[in-house]
Amino acid sequence: MTERVAATPGLYPLPDWAKETLSNLKGHQKGDLLSGDESEAIVGEYAEVRAEYVDDQLDAGLDLVTEGQGRWDDMIAHPLTVHDAVETGGIVRYYDNNNFYRDPRVVDDLGFSGDVARELERASDLLADADGAADASLAATLPGPYSLARLATDEQYGDEAEFQAAIAEFLAGEVEAFPAHETLFLVEPSLVTDPPAEGEESTATDAIATVAAATDADVVVQTSYGALGEKLYAHLVDEAGADALGLDLVAGDRDDSVYNVQEFGATDSLALGLVDGQNTLVEEPETVAERVEWFESQIPNEAFDRTYLTPNTELFYLPTNKYRAKLNALAAATEVLD
Repeated sequence: MTERVAATPGLYPLPDWAKETLSNLKGHQKGDLLSGDESEAIVGEYAEVRAEYVDDQLDAGLDLVTEGQGRWDDMIAHPLTVHDAVETGGIVRYYDNNNFYRDPRVVDDLGFSGDVARELERASDLLADADGAADASLAATLPGPYSLARLATDEQYGDEAEFQAAIAEFLAGEVEAFPAHETLFLVEPSLVTDPPAEGEESTATDAIATVAAATDADVVVQTSYGALGEKLYAHLVDEAGADALGLDLVAGDRDDSVYNVQEFGATDSLALGLVDGQNTLVEEPETVAERVEWFESQIPNEAFDRTYLTPNTELFYLPTNKYRAKLNALAAATEVLD
């Protein structure tokens, strides 16, 4: 029987109470964004944000709890923008929306950072001490190596494949420093929006496999903004070393995602993007459950170890009350499906 797990890949909106305080502490210019060496006051403020994120997920009843990535000024580019081998350039639009990140220009060899591991250690401690956490496990979130390489600028390696491999080795080193975690989400929207050229799919899947091999946890490659191309999807199933692929079922081309599974099979588990991470309309748990049942009805011959019920994108686009409501809807949908 398929296990249904309510989870998100993190990247949550800052609580309203923290926005003004952090803005005043950090400053208001591009150069005032995080560089990895923030003051004790800023560290303390983010500790409170992190604690609220953990409480929000436990209150909702999620099965997996993430750190929430409140510090990530640069969305999924964050692990590079705080790295010593990286200089931040101009402001770049983050995919097709009104959010922006600083261009991470890699100017030296990427060594170990430990920034995300420190965040995750703090979340692990919070989860261990939290009331009502017995049924929840820790999940880690990282940018996938393909998307991170596409979002960054290479001024060190000089070759696209070598750059992807270097990003993958860097991320794998970060994962090796993580505390115990049940699941690792690799956020990979660029696989849909800016896919590898034909014939170069294996470069991307090899990079993902490098990161996946660095953990004993289940690995979810979380895609967004539409369906994967057929050939790339098949490569990901066969070569990426992932336990689950994330499919965006909110997007209008969801039938293409169903076709891919019908035609090329699937990973042992799947993550289904079921609530809209960029729309304030909150889905009813029954609606979320119906979307799972619809998907499963399209592929009756497939059996999955686990189905992750997730948003189709990160939730940081939403107001705090809406993000919490979406967490509640995902968790409640697992109860509807039982």
